[in-house]
Amino acid sequence: MPLSQFDRPPSDRYFEDYVPGLTYEFGPISADEEDIINFAKTFDPQYIHTDPVAAANGPFHGLIASGWHTASLITRLFIEHFLTSVASLASPGLDEIRWLSPVRPGDQLRLQVAVVDKRISRSKPDRGLVYTPLEGRNDKGELVITMKGINFVRVRP
Repeated sequence: MPLSQFDRPPSDRYFEDYVPGLTYEFGPISADEEDIINFAKTFDPQYIHTDPVAAANGPFHGLIASGWHTASLITRLFIEHFLTSVASLASPGLDEIRWLSPVRPGDQLRLQVAVVDKRISRSKPDRGLVYTPLEGRNDKGELVITMKGINFVRVRP
């Protein structure tokens, strides 16, 4: 599917600008070893994420990023480039998050996001819901994470 570009910058992007059927790509963002270790020490302290020496003898034969760190990196790209500070209102959640391949130090991640559906809120017509499957890939093109996003976005005033 060909990649699209928004007609408006994030500073002027509202519900109407998210068109079902269009796909976007953003990135890269780097998975740095120091960040992998620091994130894991704080949030997911498994040796495969915190100790390069022990991880070398582990099931992945080296240090890998926590899946939550991978999700955070992809979310950063999503927020900085796809969503908008003037109209993004929050998210009721993510569905079907999957970690498909390990992310290793030095990997450069890219996000591909499609708009598959949207609808105006029944109870609050000043906003709508935008439905977006997200795919994160490393610099080898391997799919490392997938998730389905739902976001509340304000309609253009």
